[in-house]
Amino acid sequence: MITVAAYAAVLFAAALLSGRKADNDGFFTGNRRTNRYMAAAAMIGAAMSGVTFISVPGSVGHDAFSYMQMVAGFTVGQLVVAFVLVPLFYRLKVVSLYEYLEERFGTVSHKTGAWFFFVSKLAGASLKIYVVCTVMQALVFDAWGVPVAVNAAATTALVWLYTLRGGVKSLIWTDALHTLCLVASVALCTIFIIKAMDMSASDAVSAVRESPLSRMLFFDDPSSDRYFWKMFMAGVFVLIAMTGLDQDMMQRNLSCRTPRDSQVNIVITAVCQAVVIMMFLVLGVLMFIYMERTGMAVPAKGDLVFPAVATSGGLPAVVGAVFVLGMIASTWSSAGSALTALTTSYTIDIAGARGEDETSLRRRRMRVHSAVAVSMFVAVLLFARLADDSAINLIFKVVSYTYGPILGMFCFGMLTRRRIRDSFMPFIAVAAPLLCALLQHVASARFGYSIGFELLIYNAALTAAGMFAAGCGYEKS
Repeated sequence: MITVAAYAAVLFAAALLSGRKADNDGFFTGNRRTNRYMAAAAMIGAAMSGVTFISVPGSVGHDAFSYMQMVAGFTVGQLVVAFVLVPLFYRLKVVSLYEYLEERFGTVSHKTGAWFFFVSKLAGASLKIYVVCTVMQALVFDAWGVPVAVNAAATTALVWLYTLRGGVKSLIWTDALHTLCLVASVALCTIFIIKAMDMSASDAVSAVRESPLSRMLFFDDPSSDRYFWKMFMAGVFVLIAMTGLDQDMMQRNLSCRTPRDSQVNIVITAVCQAVVIMMFLVLGVLMFIYMERTGMAVPAKGDLVFPAVATSGGLPAVVGAVFVLGMIASTWSSAGSALTALTTSYTIDIAGARGEDETSLRRRRMRVHSAVAVSMFVAVLLFARLADDSAINLIFKVVSYTYGPILGMFCFGMLTRRRIRDSFMPFIAVAAPLLCALLQHVASARFGYSIGFELLIYNAALTAAGMFAAGCGYEKS
């Protein structure tokens, strides 16, 4: 708890200093004055949530290095975001990405996209908070007799407080701090595990390379969730959906001074993200080797591997402190940015408050900010009762169903010039995920084919097909 308290003190100091003079424009866009290298540092911290920190190392036991196949797709997706979406959004001078949908299709489509983002991001951010609350509950709060509801309330309240005033203007600085702590935590944990096994750096490299857990490419079984082309293509479209069409992630990119600065920031982020994820996977292999050598029981769930090794695996106490630091840094980063993005999208897209005067807009966004924080807390409690899958897989399942319609709407808008009946959009956006769920069930039950992360692509395609049908014979007056 000393580690958590110390980090919270530094975090609030950074948030207070960076956001002390923030106006509404500073909250929503950072006044578009962010240095591109600072934005890149912030993006790494935002993309690497507590789920990444906990789940990716543990996933090695079941999936080896197959996640890097998706990371290769992520890199291609980043280039699409940088050189296709960024110029569009800067040209339109949007505060919220979903304003594009109103210009292209109409008000109903605008609000449909905003609501799908709202539900998606609220679910994803709440799941990330839930994962960390679960770990902290096992490590600390169960022994103190503190119920999970109090744990979740305290975590959500901390995130609400440090994003209350500055929004994006504060997040750029606090996320850079999160990134520093995250990378340092992974590096230090790796070093301590290598030392505990009396290995040299070259010995560790050889051990990872020779381990079957370091297998990266899977071309042998097209029906498998780990098949290369399924994961690669899913990575491309997941990145476009979760970054390029996600108000949360794009708020930092669009806070840069120019489109060129934003593009440089995205390319830097893509390279750094691949390096950091590889660090997580290497750490995962070393942890499994360590457990085998020490006779430590392997936890039943992959999400519990890192916590178990760091806190009860016989390593120095500093490893546990470093683990907690990295975990809370990554989670508070992603939760804080999600809270800010949800506040922005609801205020601008759903409430339609962009034209209000400065004082009225400030009051409205602060009310929305508080309401979203309460909603996140409630969602965390629901996940505490319902979640039973690996967190990283569960998040991608949520993304596949809820981001698919958003991806389909933007693709249809940018790749065609067709108009649609705007009032049909909510029905199309709801029907596509339902058809995907049916498709997934039939493919598994009838043909033994497992539809994995590529479900997002099918979802987007069904949305686009529905929009095409809704535009047949229709010309907007």
